[in-house]
Amino acid sequence: MYDECATARRCRGRAIRPCYGMFPRPAARRRGGILPSVTQPEPQQGEIRVVYVEDDERLARLTTQYLESHRVGVHLVTRGDRAVAEVLRLRPDVVLLDLMLPGTDGIEVCRQLRARCDVPIIMVTARTEEPDRVIGLEGGADDYVAKPFQSRELLARIRAQARRGRGESGPRAERLEIGALVVDAATMEVTVSGKPVALTTSEFALLHALAQRAGRVLGREQLLQLVHGTADEAFDRSIDVVVSRLRQKIEEDPRTPRLLKTIRGVGYMLTPGER
Repeated sequence: MYDECATARRCRGRAIRPCYGMFPRPAARRRGGILPSVTQPEPQQGEIRVVYVEDDERLARLTTQYLESHRVGVHLVTRGDRAVAEVLRLRPDVVLLDLMLPGTDGIEVCRQLRARCDVPIIMVTARTEEPDRVIGLEGGADDYVAKPFQSRELLARIRAQARRGRGESGPRAERLEIGALVVDAATMEVTVSGKPVALTTSEFALLHALAQRAGRVLGREQLLQLVHGTADEAFDRSIDVVVSRLRQKIEEDPRTPRLLKTIRGVGYMLTPGER
């Protein structure tokens, strides 16, 4: 038998509080606009990775809990001026981006991201007026969700953007040639006269839908259905914004387009571009 020490006799039968000694007590502390407590480990196969830029902690917490319960790994950033660096570091499948942010507003964050990468961006904001949506889409956003939103709808939009970003948006992998324009659905690559063209996921989705139906006039509502899966929750101007961005990238002179033509009062049509 060993001789029990005095300390052991005092502590016997009592709950012992942990002593951290020289190690820091664990805590979910905010550091530089990033909440490490929601940073996920390496994603499992098939998991969607999201960077969520939101300064409303309660909304961010509830949204994160819902998304994580549906195999979406969330990394939360609470300041706009830290968002770009985190997105470039983590390379997520989708970015959820609020407009009203401390440090740098969401529109500027969107523009900076779009200048440096083609990650799908979903704007999530209480600013629901049409001019605000148009500004966001013109800045490079791929989709727009208004607060308050339904969690199931947000999840569906995240999944849709992730599929497009991974090239999984449709069953057919085809290479379409329309004059000098080549659209490769398998690699999500576009070239004009042999020169590569960098497109966002929403731009590629719209161009691919038009290329599959080259020579046919497609109305805005029809394009919304093809690109977003619904024509009810989007608005017609979003198609006009993406068309404008496409023309800047694929046309020699965007002011007099020869490939992507407007059929006044009806919609848009992709043509081979002969003069």
